[in-house]
This record gives sequence, structure tokens and C-alpha cells, in this order.
Amino acid sequence: MNHATRYWSRGDAQRVRCDVCPRQCRLRDGQRGLCFVRANHGGAIVLTTWGRSSGYCIDPIEKKPLYHFLPGSPVLSFGTAGCNLACRFCQNWDISKARAMDVLMDCATPEVIARAAQDLGCASVAYTYNDPTVFLEYAIDVAAACHERGIKSVAVTSGYICAEPRREFFRHIDAANVDLKAFTDTFYRKLTGARLAPVLETLEYLRHETGVWLELTTLLIPGHNDGDAELDAMTRWVVDHLGVEVPMHFSAFHPDWRMRDVPPTPLATLTRARRIALGNGVRHAYTGNVYDPEGTATCCHRCGELLIGREGYRVTDWQLTPAGACTKCGTVCAGVFAARPGNWGSRRQPIHLAD
Repeated sequence: MNHATRYWSRGDAQRVRCDVCPRQCRLRDGQRGLCFVRANHGGAIVLTTWGRSSGYCIDPIEKKPLYHFLPGSPVLSFGTAGCNLACRFCQNWDISKARAMDVLMDCATPEVIARAAQDLGCASVAYTYNDPTVFLEYAIDVAAACHERGIKSVAVTSGYICAEPRREFFRHIDAANVDLKAFTDTFYRKLTGARLAPVLETLEYLRHETGVWLELTTLLIPGHNDGDAELDAMTRWVVDHLGVEVPMHFSAFHPDWRMRDVPPTPLATLTRARRIALGNGVRHAYTGNVYDPEGTATCCHRCGELLIGREGYRVTDWQLTPAGACTKCGTVCAGVFAARPGNWGSRRQPIHLAD
């Protein structure tokens, strides 16, 4: 259904401008933006995917990835269609690059989603698979319904969003994993069709002006964003501008979408990136999309004690006090922790919701 939106302005006599993301598409009546889901309908920008989803699934929270936010807990995940970036390496391209509404299989109101999350024992709901920036109004409505039932909200996003909608959106979000896709504007322009600076602005806003728990993910693509100099600059910037407590995840690329000629990321690249991050002061750096128990373990930054052991998405060890401190030395680990970890494990459980 078409749903009214707030973040748009008059471009000229014939066009209106979408002001949700820095792309600021200028659209004539009947045109859709690059995201394909925000459109000019009768001289106003509408969201065409409110209440519609590409599917729902219960995931481990670690899959988002969030390692310091309610470890072991189940999260009800969903997305819609479309995206405001044009990543050539997109690994959810069948959803985010969709140009047909028939990918939207399920319809559910925010109240239905919130009730399902509560009934299924989910600690949170995640806006993921495609970027919630493009379905901002729907995500906000779902988050509000979830908070009424004590369910938290998680955003998995590129952070490519304008300042005013950013403030409204993140007022409703409890945790976010932001894709810091690279640390050069050249990479962003050539491989995503976006720019780096707005993403960095979002990261600084989240860290310093909100209470949102923040973690970062960088998909390392061989020959494109995995050089020592870039990783050194990126991780130094994180420490200087966001602080040492923001976890970083370095994930393995696999050939997909329009970069099928690029080889998969070797484990050695991920461990090298993790080593650089730790060496520059990042307290918690992880490897992802590979089997690497050492690279997915959370250790005390003071005494080195294993705090949270993981195998895949499953929590295998837990050495945190109910207050989230190391049981050996008492140092608090940054994050949002329950008194005990969840036991959802690595299960992925697709579900069907309908009004």
C-alpha cells in the first residue's frame, strides 16, 4: 500500500525531492527513486512497501552481527524490498535489488509483528535483509509497537541517511550494526554509488548523541578494501572518533551479484584485519562468515580472560557476571547483556505472518 511520508520537499514545478537519504532523488509524478520503493504519487513522496515484507525469520542475534547485545537471544528478522545504495557486491541482491513487488510475500501490521515477537520469545526485532532507511516509516511504526510490549529494535543499515530522518529513526532503535563498507570515498562512489562522508557522520551521531548500542561490519573484498593502509586508517578513525569500545566485525566476501569474478576472502585476510584493529586499540574485533572460534571469542580487554565463547552463532562459554563484568578481574565489558545468555543457538526458523 502507499503510505504517506514526511521527508520530502518541492524540487521545482514538476518534481519533488525525497529527503530521506543523501541521494535526494528528484522525481516526477509516477516516478520511483533509486531505491524503487519511495515514489512521487500525486505530488508527494509515498512509501509503497508499508506493511509488506520479503519474509520473516527467527535468527540468532549474532547473525546480524551483534556480539555485545543480548548474546544468544533470538531476534525476529524481516525486510522489505529495494535499497538506496547500488553495491556491486550485494549479497542480498534478490531482495535489495528487487524491482518487482512480487518478492513481498507477507503482509503484517506493526501490531502483528510485535505480538508475534512476544509470543515466539524473541528479545528483539531486526530491520534487515535490505536497508531500513528505505522503509523508515514502517520500521518506526513496528519499533513503537514492539517497545509497547518490551521488545527491542535492531537496525542493520549502511548508515546512508539524512540528518533529520536519522534523528527520528534512531530514537526508536536500541542497537545497530552499521556497514562501514570501506574507508575511501573512491570505493563508495565506484562500488556502491554512494559517498563515505554521510556514513561517518551517522556513526559519530550514533556514538555521541544517542544511547543506541553500536557495532560495525566491514565486508573485506580482495583487492578492493583489504589493504593494510586502509585498514589501519579505518581502525584508527574508529578509535579516535567512536572510541575503543565499539566492536568491529570483518566479514568474508563471497562472489555475488556483479562481482562474481572476485575470489572469496581468505581467512588470513580477516585475521590480519582483526590484528590491525586490535593493535590500534579496538578492544573487540571479530571475524565473520568463516569458521574461526578465536576470531569470534569475546575476551576481557584487561586480563585476557575468555568472556564469551562462540562456535558459529552458538554461545559456548559465558564468563560474565550478571552486571556484565569479567568473573576473573571484575572489569566491565561494554555492551547490553542479560544476567545469563540466551540459548537460541544457531537455528534459523522461517515463519509466516499475516493479518
